[in-house]
Amino acid sequence: MPDSLASLQQRADGAADLQSVVRTMKALSASNITQYENAVVALHEYYHTVELGLMACLQQRPLISMVPKTEQAARETIVIVFGTDQGLVGQFNDQIMQLVQSKSDEFKGTQTFWAIGERVYDHLIAANIPVAGQINLPNSVSTITDTIGHILHATTEEWHSEQVTDLYLFHHRPSATSGQYEPHWRRLLPLDNQWQLQIQQQPWPSNKLPQSLGNEQATLSALVREYLFVCLYQACAESLASEHASRLAAMQRADQNIDEMLAQLQHVYHQQRQNQIDSELFDVIAGYPISTTH
Repeated sequence: MPDSLASLQQRADGAADLQSVVRTMKALSASNITQYENAVVALHEYYHTVELGLMACLQQRPLISMVPKTEQAARETIVIVFGTDQGLVGQFNDQIMQLVQSKSDEFKGTQTFWAIGERVYDHLIAANIPVAGQINLPNSVSTITDTIGHILHATTEEWHSEQVTDLYLFHHRPSATSGQYEPHWRRLLPLDNQWQLQIQQQPWPSNKLPQSLGNEQATLSALVREYLFVCLYQACAESLASEHASRLAAMQRADQNIDEMLAQLQHVYHQQRQNQIDSELFDVIAGYPISTTH
């Protein structure tokens, strides 16, 4: 049975209201993408400053304390996975989970997973992966620092222990080729000889050789912590920018689908309205008395 005109109008009004919400979410996502991308760009100079500090320290003192002494050393792997707290992001959390599972063979020793986001926490649990804890994502650029501080505080005991700690990051980042986003991973710890060599081989920006004054080990430890902070901050901001890009794409598809649905509802409404008018006219004409000539 076809819908009544009132029912069709009600459905059209509901779709129009939903479209208004969708377009508001599109505008918010577009705005949020910009602020998180700007945060990543603004971090580049600070990251370079931290690298210069590490170069100055490593010229005089190798970071031996954070390098595996033997292959038989006790190992622990910390895996930090950035996902989302909210939905309407398509395959965002599924894609990052696929990457985590594809790299699981590289994780050594005891494994500790941290979920950054409620939705990715649910995905980890569903995959039977034990999660040490879950941390909510920041809701603005100004609160990223607090979130990263929370992550560092939660994991400090592990990477300051006597064990050799591998620290992995999994997150999405904007793609330079597709203009969308892509899942990405990197290993932050241990700070091995290869990592130290890469830092040391970077050119110093002036003719004067750097020197580290005061307690070299304390300075080095502070710089390493800042290095981890910057890497985590960058991962968080890139993940949030990617999340909003994914949501923006989902809302654009929803907006287009609603446009098509509204056009169809309008067509059906006008067709049924015309049928109703035709039926009423037919009834009037059929019921009009026909005079006879005697």
